[in-house]
Amino acid sequence: MTPNTSKIALVTGASRGLGRSTALALAQAGVDVVITYRGQAAKALEVVREVERHGRKAAAIQLDTSDTASFPAFVGRLRESLMASWSREQIDFLVNNAGVGLAAPFSQSTEEMFDQLMAVHLKGVFFLTQSLLPVIADGGRIVNLSSGLTRFSLPGYAAYAMMKGGIEVLTRYLAKELGPRGIAVNTVAPGAIETDFGGGAVRDNANLNNMIASQTALGRAGVPDDIGPMIAALLSDTHRWVNAQRIEASGGMFL
Repeated sequence: MTPNTSKIALVTGASRGLGRSTALALAQAGVDVVITYRGQAAKALEVVREVERHGRKAAAIQLDTSDTASFPAFVGRLRESLMASWSREQIDFLVNNAGVGLAAPFSQSTEEMFDQLMAVHLKGVFFLTQSLLPVIADGGRIVNLSSGLTRFSLPGYAAYAMMKGGIEVLTRYLAKELGPRGIAVNTVAPGAIETDFGGGAVRDNANLNNMIASQTALGRAGVPDDIGPMIAALLSDTHRWVNAQRIEASGGMFL
C-alpha cells in the first residue's frame, strides 16, 4: 500500500458542535480526519460520512477524555487506524475540543462538579496530549479550546473558566517545550455559541441569546461554523508563524 501524504487531524469530541464543524472545515480544506466520540457512535459515523463526501478519508474512535487510564489503549487503536487507512504512524494536527458544560454559582458548586470539569478540561487535555506526543509529527500543530469566559466573567462559570484558564497557560508551556520539534501550539477561545453544550442554553434560551447578542459587537450569538473554519485556517500553512497565542473568536463580546 502506498503511504498517504495527506495531512491528518485528530479532533476530540467531534460527533457534534464545534468538533463536528472543525472536522468538516478541515475536510473542505483537504485534510483527512480522525474524530473521537464518547457515546454518540451513530452521530460520529455521520460525521465520518460527511467528511468522505468532501473527498477526504475519516475514521471515528471512541474515547472518554476524562478516563486517563484508557489513553494508552486509545493511542494503540489510533495507531492501528492510521496504519490501516493511511499506512502512516503519525498525525499532523491535534485539536483538543472535547468538553462538558456544567454551571453553578460559586456558592453551590460541588466538589463532584469541580472534579468532573477538571478531569475533562484540564487533566484529560494534559495527559492525552502527553500520550499523543509520539504520534504527532514534527512540524505539526496543536489547538487547545478555551473560552471567552477566561477574559470576561459571568456568574455560574467560576469552575469551568478556571479550567480553561489552566489550558491557556498549558498552551504556552507546550509551545515552548515542543518548539524544538517545530510543533506550534495555540489556544482558540470561542464566545457564546449556539450548540447543545451546557444543555443548549445559548441556543434554546431566548432571553440569554438576546442578552448575548446585545453585548456582542456583531449583534448575535455565535454558531459552530463561526469556529470550525477558523480552527481549520489556524492549522493551515498560512498561519505557520502563529504560536503560543490565545485567539478569541467571539464576534466582539463584552468589549
